[in-house]
Amino acid sequence: MNNWELYVRKVVPYVPGEQPQESNLIKLNTNENPYPPAPGVIRALEQFDTDRLRLYPEPDCKVLVNAIAEYYGLNSSRVFVGVGSDDVLAMIFMTFFNSEKPILFPDITYSFYDVWADMLRIPYEVKPLDENFLIKKEDYYGENGGVIFPNPNAPTGILMELLEIEEILEHNRDVIVVVDEAYIDFGGKSALPLIEKYDNLLVVQTFSKSRSLAGMRIGFAMGNEKLIKYINDVKYSFNSYTMNQTALALGVEAIKDKDYFEETRQKVIATREWAKGELKKLGFSFGDSMSNFIFAAHESVPAKELFEALKKEHIFVRHFSKERISNYLRISIGTRKEMETLIRFLKGYLK
Repeated sequence: MNNWELYVRKVVPYVPGEQPQESNLIKLNTNENPYPPAPGVIRALEQFDTDRLRLYPEPDCKVLVNAIAEYYGLNSSRVFVGVGSDDVLAMIFMTFFNSEKPILFPDITYSFYDVWADMLRIPYEVKPLDENFLIKKEDYYGENGGVIFPNPNAPTGILMELLEIEEILEHNRDVIVVVDEAYIDFGGKSALPLIEKYDNLLVVQTFSKSRSLAGMRIGFAMGNEKLIKYINDVKYSFNSYTMNQTALALGVEAIKDKDYFEETRQKVIATREWAKGELKKLGFSFGDSMSNFIFAAHESVPAKELFEALKKEHIFVRHFSKERISNYLRISIGTRKEMETLIRFLKGYLK
């Protein structure tokens, strides 16, 4: 080993889902929205003044922050935006998780959490989900340096009710609690109203799923204005110009179109519920997903075998090698036509 390697920060990186480039495939592996962005987004892109690209964007992202604040009925001082919710969450980790006590999150959850903790030298403890993949709220009552979990959880898709979230908050008044709501628009109620009662709560959402803008990388956090100020202070110390001009312009149009948002959201939900019924008929079992994916195991055929068989048919789903979930497939919800193709193949394969 060269001497300089002694001082390299070595981490095991997050592994994203495959991004195949073929055109004749069904892509159900990264929880993207199967429908295009809102019509206003398309118009704004077509009419975008490219001369603006020679100028730095607003460092405070005011135009997008204001649009999000208006949509959720908040003061703009209670909204922070970043380059996808991953960027927002990383800023939160840097800003708030700095004690010597371990932060807490589930053992089966978004696999970026332990990556950030390792990279930033943050101590952490994982709390096992129960046998039904449910978060046990009591596991988060002890002394800790902060709490974070998705709701609905990923990759299980299972929702925690607001009463249970509030019980976790009640037992963690002295640390920051982060509810990662990347999938909340596909089922359940947001924890956002709780920010009025709990000044230590941050609710994080994204434009990548329900607003069809995964390619633009827009995420945001909502919480007490003091929390938002602290995150902004870290952002300005790290990278003042996080959001590009096009992301700001298109994000505003995406959140303005409530009717289109509701239309596509309901399409995804309806297709998910149909797919649940079809998968059950084929011998799959899964929790009651409230997200835009289903996390399923077959009664007799190993997940890895199904994953490879589907891939040969140019149908991409997600398989995780982690021991406890290695026999599950995470199947993103595509269009009804795409899901019918998936089910048709599985019917033939599982005969």
